[in-house]
Amino acid sequence: MGVDYYKILSVDRNAKDDDLKKAYRKLAMRWHPDKNPNNKKDAEAKFKQISEAYEVLSDPQKRAVYDQYGEDGLKGQVPSPGAGDPGGGSTFFSAAGNGPASFSFNPRSADDIFAEFFGYSSPFGGMGGGASGVRGGSRFPGGMDGMFGNDFFGSAFGGGREGASMYAQQPRKAAPIENRLPCSLEDLFKGTAKKMKISREIVEASRKTMTVEEILTINIKPGWKKGTKITFPEKGNEAPYVIPADIVFIIDEKPHDVFTREGNDLIVTLKISLVEALTGYTVHLTTLDGRSLTIPINSIIHPGYEEVVHREGMPVPKDPSRKGNLRIKFNIKFPTRLTHEQKAGIKRLLAQ
Repeated sequence: MGVDYYKILSVDRNAKDDDLKKAYRKLAMRWHPDKNPNNKKDAEAKFKQISEAYEVLSDPQKRAVYDQYGEDGLKGQVPSPGAGDPGGGSTFFSAAGNGPASFSFNPRSADDIFAEFFGYSSPFGGMGGGASGVRGGSRFPGGMDGMFGNDFFGSAFGGGREGASMYAQQPRKAAPIENRLPCSLEDLFKGTAKKMKISREIVEASRKTMTVEEILTINIKPGWKKGTKITFPEKGNEAPYVIPADIVFIIDEKPHDVFTREGNDLIVTLKISLVEALTGYTVHLTTLDGRSLTIPINSIIHPGYEEVVHREGMPVPKDPSRKGNLRIKFNIKFPTRLTHEQKAGIKRLLAQ
């Protein structure tokens, strides 16, 4: 069989994908050339073996050929059953049972496999003072040593050998995507459901990116206030080594023609004449849920007067059976001038 890829990764022949990833992560970090500046030549050879073993065993097609024909089969040294294969490739039968399929194995660069697995080319950023053995260098400005100090493993992770592995296992979380969601007071009074169509990119099993559309349903509860956030976790675009962003909708209140809101209270300001303020006034209002209110006011309405109607405000978000108050304010229109007779009449009336 030649080289034993299972032995190189220290896994058994029934190893699952997670077992292979765990083994590769540990060994690749241990034998990365930048981690072994004093033994770089041997480390590079070991690192290449580890990468090749992982590439073969993590790919079902390559693993099937290797399990059947060994390393020679991967390198095209096993002829196809029957006639010779002019292309020098070996043949295997697909798992779907639909006959033979041609196969050719060209090992990828160990550097590329490492970068694809971890999301960056070298986590050691020039450790040891020499040129990086991994092409492309660190994706972080100044290398990882610029972020964590020269002793990446010692300072950042307390000297543990699995330090970089711990770091590599933590993909970056994309920043939240926030959107304003304007709602009418009627919507916030009664509650409603709004549907939003989003377009997002997802990564298929083949690692290709495709755009899909999705409908998100936002259930708005009675009494919700401006600034309330509704979060749809990880509904942003997918990308390798990135946790998709959360999509966040933030409630905003549209201006209303009649009411304004203060906390759980509703406020309405009515214009009335001085005569109405002094002689009595009846308020007629249509509530946010469509009911008609008739509120007689028999008191003298003076500047600053406020009529409070209990439990006719907005629902309390935590307990929609409770409501705030309706507060009626008045803007009294005073006459700009009075005749001599009017002044005399007012004096007579108010003097009694």
